[in-house]
Parts: sequence; structure tokens; C-alpha cells
Amino acid sequence: MFFFERGRSKPRLFSLMLLAVSTAFTPVSAGELTGFMSAESRLFPQEGLYPEQSDASISVASNIEYYRDWDDYRQRMVVEGFARADSADSERTHADIRELYWWRDLDQIELYLGARQVFWGVTETVHLVDVINQEDWVENIDGEDKLGQPMISLLTQQEWGTVEVFALLGFRERTFPGKNGRLRSPVPVDKDRTRYQSDREEDPIDVALRWSKVLGDWDIGISHFSGTARDPILRPVSVDNEVVSLAPYYPQIEQTGLDLQMTKGAWLWKLESISVKEKQADRNTALVGGFEYTFFGVAGSSADLGVLLEYQFDDRRGIRATANQNDLALGARWMLNDFQGTELLAALSVDLDQGTRFLSVEGSRRLNDYWSLEAELRMFSNMHGEGPLFSFRNDDYFQVELRRYF
Repeated sequence: MFFFERGRSKPRLFSLMLLAVSTAFTPVSAGELTGFMSAESRLFPQEGLYPEQSDASISVASNIEYYRDWDDYRQRMVVEGFARADSADSERTHADIRELYWWRDLDQIELYLGARQVFWGVTETVHLVDVINQEDWVENIDGEDKLGQPMISLLTQQEWGTVEVFALLGFRERTFPGKNGRLRSPVPVDKDRTRYQSDREEDPIDVALRWSKVLGDWDIGISHFSGTARDPILRPVSVDNEVVSLAPYYPQIEQTGLDLQMTKGAWLWKLESISVKEKQADRNTALVGGFEYTFFGVAGSSADLGVLLEYQFDDRRGIRATANQNDLALGARWMLNDFQGTELLAALSVDLDQGTRFLSVEGSRRLNDYWSLEAELRMFSNMHGEGPLFSFRNDDYFQVELRRYF
């Protein structure tokens, strides 16, 4: 079960959710079932660094969402499940309950009980303050695919702002490519060797709090998280003086975050910043900030062109180093605003210290009411031997996905 994986179960929470599910399926309730099925192909033009790796893969996936309202729309049950089967990487063949929660309107307070996905942040290239959910790394390296997080949360909207309080029940380990997968470390990550700084290991109760408000042109968010870090430290495991695998280690952290967005005509100014204190370690700081400017009705057409620039800074070093320590990202967003919803987003990130470059291009277009086509290009160049992305230097890939919605 997604609630506890390797840890102890949460019988009280699970019983409450079962009660909510049974209540949802009543004759007076109204619901809707939606989702998609897809076929995806990834092509790697360069041979993998390791003999087990394939130059191409094919996978099929399905995402199903269901919600049901009742009690005059004061209660709701939401279910979202995802599954993928991959031809090349057994670790990428996986399934997850993205969301399974009950929502209750209590007039001044909204109550959520169950597994949810919660997104915080405003920037395009790096999501620093987004700390609630664990990344589903085998799905995509962009950090936008997340695992469901069991929780109890409360939300209240007042004149002085919106406050959200979270009790996060249990921990979700990050997914990693297997030995046969691409975009992996030089030696595989051995999840059986996972260690935690917390005495409760994979069964913690983490807490988080966020206040947000719109003040004129400004959207402001201030958050704090206390608990098990979502980003693991990968410690080398040696046998006879040879590194054979990496063991994930999840420390305890206190993270305070700030996200700002100012909207001024065609301009969007954005900032995310975090201050992280790891238990028994020094405090670290990271930020990403910049702007996006949109040219509306390009050349008299219905298309819009947005250009963006973001600077990324992170002072974590050594085994805690990230790929965004001193980087500049330049991008463009092309939206045709046509019936097919055609969009294209391209971004180039450059490491200002080592010259490492990462190019990302994403495009999507509806073919009709039921079918859509999505494409993705990732390219790594001028990889530095000591950089976090060095093991990806041969992993440029082109991906195309055909989706059928229902």
C-alpha cells in the first residue's frame, strides 16, 4: 500500500478514508471519471555509458481520475491513480496512488484527509519551495512528477490571507532508474540500503505551514517545513575498495521558504528562496528568480510569445551539491492559442562556473477531442567531470507520447 510501503500502517487514517469512500457512493452524490492512456517512445542517439543500457524504450501508461461530490457540494472524494510499464527499465515500471483524499467544507475551514499532491512555487526552471511531495524521478527529471503524500491538512481563507497547516503521515522514498535505465548514476541506487536520520525512519510525522496572500500586483507565500528531507544524500557503498552502489540517506531538516510573483502588464517577476537547516549540519541558502515577458498577438496573429530569464543559486557543496549552484536559464514559450492548444516551451540552462549546458524543449498539441501528441527533447553538453550531471553526458534523448483521453 502507498500509505506505508515498508513502515507501519496507519489504521485509523485508513479506516476514516474507507468510511469517506463508502459515504461518497450514495444515490444523492454526483461524480465524474476522466483520464488517459498513452504510448511513449524514448530514443537516445548516443550509446549508453554502461553495457546494460538500451538506446531506445517503449512504455505504456494510464492515469485515471475520479471525483464525487455530495452533501450539497460540501464534501468531496478524489481518487487519482497512475501506472506505467516500461520495456527497458524495470524500475520505471511502477504504479502509484497520486491522490486519494476526502475533502470537507467546515464553513471557515477546509479539511483534507488522505493522499494529495500539493504544489508551491512560481518559478519555471527550479521549484525550491515545493517540498510537500516526493519526486517521481523515473517519470521525468524535471521534478514536476510527484508521488502522493498521505496527510491531514486544514485550510482557512481570511481577509489577512490564506493559511494551510499540514501533518504529513509517513514518508515516500524517491524513485530512481534501475541498472538498465538511462539518466542514472554511475552505480545504481540501492533502496534496500536506505537510511534515515529520524528514529521513526520511514514512518515520521512531518509538519508544514504556509501563509499566502494577494496584495495588489503581488502574490506572496511564506512557508515552513519541519521533517524528513525529500532530497536524499546518496552515500557510496564500497566492497573491496570499489564503489558498488549508492545508499539514499534522508536527513532531518527545517526549511523556511518565500515565493513572490509580481504581475505588471505583460511582465511577470518571480522569486523563490529557501533557507535550510539540516540537523547537525550548517545552514544553507538557495534561490531562483527572474522574469517572463509576453508579446501578445505576435505579427498580428492570435499567437503569444513569452520570453523568460531566471538565475539559480545554491550554496550546498560536496555530497549535498545540486545542479543549480550558479546557473542562468533563458527560455521562450510559444502559444498559438489555436483550437488544438498548440504550445512549445524551450529553455537553456548554463552553469556560469563550469559552462555545463542543459537544453529542454517541450511541445504539445491536441489532435482532436480525444487524442493529443506530446514531445520532449533533453540535451546535455559540455558536462564537467565533477558536476552532478556528468553521468548524463551520453543521455540526450527525444521522447514522443500519444495520449487517448476519456
